Amino acid sequence: MIIGIGGVSNAGKTTLATRLKEKLSALRISVLCQDDFARPTFEIPRINGHVDWEVPESIDLARYYRHILKGREENDIVIAEGLFSFCDKHIYNHYDKKIFLTISKETFWRRKSKDLRWGKEPDWYLEYIWESHFKCGMLQEEDENTIILSGEETIDLDKLLLLLKIEELVTSVP
Repeated sequence: MIIGIGGVSNAGKTTLATRLKEKLSALRISVLCQDDFARPTFEIPRINGHVDWEVPESIDLARYYRHILKGREENDIVIAEGLFSFCDKHIYNHYDKKIFLTISKETFWRRKSKDLRWGKEPDWYLEYIWESHFKCGMLQEEDENTIILSGEETIDLDKLLLLLKIEELVTSVP
């Protein structure tokens, strides 16, 4: 099974992927974080002199795609999470399940303002991150394999596993 997790920056994608992996420790699970597939900064476009992490061109999507396919061969579940999880049709079409995390703009600003992994970001860039999400980070479509959750609340993993229909995989593990 391949699960895609998307949503705006600081919506809880990595946290959810980590929690799922811990909860399903009886299974072979690979978590692929899109941040690990970022291109070297000199290859990434710039906006106002700032590295533009908010465009799909900042990620080596071909390498990400190859790792998803390889992970599927070696694992019971691959969790592919990132800002651009849903922007590439090739990748999108391989997801068995899609989880989209939503947060309000206020929550985004509060969380992102405290996120100093790359230093303090200017306010104009925070606004740009929010707007870019709507251009490049949204679901392409919703179907029976799409789950939309609030990233502002603690996610009930047992309920989520039922929605993902993972219990079938868990019960088949010796």
